[in-house]
Amino acid sequence: MYEAGKAANISKEMSRYNLTLLGLSETRWTQCGTTRLHSGELIIYSGHMEGDAPRSEGVAFMLSRTVLNC
Repeated sequence: MYEAGKAANISKEMSRYNLTLLGLSETRWTQCGTTRLHSGELIIYSGHMEGDAPRSEGVAFMLSRTVLNC
């Protein structure tokens, strides 16, 4: 998910397969936190904590708007 537009592609695939919760690996994002997409999904992620670490590893959960409203 390091490349631009990948999160939006994953969001579209979630909608297509009617998924409400998706676990992601190899996100390649640094630090940890949350981010909300324009389409309404929430991504909770965790990656390398050091600033000099290469962009590798990392995990995330993508939650749909339906789950967030529960």
